[in-house]
Amino acid sequence: MIEVKDLYFKYSEKDVFSIDHISFKIDKGEIFGFLGPNGAGKTTVQEILTGLLKQQGGSVLYQGKSIEEQKGDFYNKIGVSFEFPNLYGKLTGYENLKYFAGLFSVPTVDPNFLLNLVGLKDTANKRTEFYSKGMKQRAVFARSLINNPEILFLDEPVSGLDPTTAKNIKQVIQKEKEKGTTIFLTTHNMFVAEELCDKVAFINDGKIITEDTPKNLKLQYGNKSVEVEYKMNGHTQKELLFLEKKDDKSKLQNIIANHPIITMHSKEATLEEIFIKVTGRGLI
Repeated sequence: MIEVKDLYFKYSEKDVFSIDHISFKIDKGEIFGFLGPNGAGKTTVQEILTGLLKQQGGSVLYQGKSIEEQKGDFYNKIGVSFEFPNLYGKLTGYENLKYFAGLFSVPTVDPNFLLNLVGLKDTANKRTEFYSKGMKQRAVFARSLINNPEILFLDEPVSGLDPTTAKNIKQVIQKEKEKGTTIFLTTHNMFVAEELCDKVAFINDGKIITEDTPKNLKLQYGNKSVEVEYKMNGHTQKELLFLEKKDDKSKLQNIIANHPIITMHSKEATLEEIFIKVTGRGLI
């Protein structure tokens, strides 16, 4: 569906590469997570993939055709939700979506349906200059769906949203995937990535450090461990045991054989812990 080969970009001749010779592929109907801290290069890549920035080197192919060869109908096929909302403040939520719907030459979705989908039904006729940051973000997300896109570019789609609203947006993203929509999701929130993404790439300082499914990354970099809580001499004990260690494995077998078990849970590394392990830095 999308193939990026040896892509690089710098904002001036004196700068280091903002995007440093990266390559990756996204299959049709896949949610591909592009994960890294602020300033890592995520948004720059998204802007190149959507044609907002002209690529300087390497190639971006959509179904084998270069982005440089794409015609105007390319924008009928994509939807974009930016991290920083860009709405016309003097227009209502409904008017914003209605205006943008008019920019497409394909059938569009009813703005009221989309505003209801993201929980903005009651404020559809309110000017967006009076929307909160979270409301603006939801409106921009709704706008990205107005043209029934084949490809969605989502930049931090749930950043700053309350847990209930974020859950709703994630459910909408999952439904888009079920429809066959290809989704490129940039975020520094590893929990969102674990929940949504089929495949992820870690980007740091403009370079892709590693790329795989969340499950494979956990198997590759995470320690297989078990947390067991049990009774011994009338007291509750808790142990964290690593199964790759022979002594810990024997200890676990001994606990199971000789002590009443209260709880026992397998544990795995989170994507955030793996990111720190492979890059040596955090996500902020």
